[in-house]
Amino acid sequence: MTIDPDKVAEFKSVYEAGMEKIRAFDGCTHLELLQEDNVLMTYSYWNTPQDLENYRKSDVFKGIWSNVKPLFIEKPLAWSLKQQFKI
Repeated sequence: MTIDPDKVAEFKSVYEAGMEKIRAFDGCTHLELLQEDNVLMTYSYWNTPQDLENYRKSDVFKGIWSNVKPLFIEKPLAWSLKQQFKI
């Protein structure tokens, strides 16, 4: 995903504020933030696709997403082992 270069620090701040809530969400077994140049990527691993779906429907996700969405230059992509889809 590509974050506006001027918004990288803001993205990291929102991520750090919410990461413990995400990690504590049922089914999340791994979460980290990776950065190469101005490209940021969050990597998470969920026990099942349903666990991820439950997270995406949760108030935790909605609260974090509402703060993160405006920071992207382009629409972010999400990958699973079986498919790629736009959020």
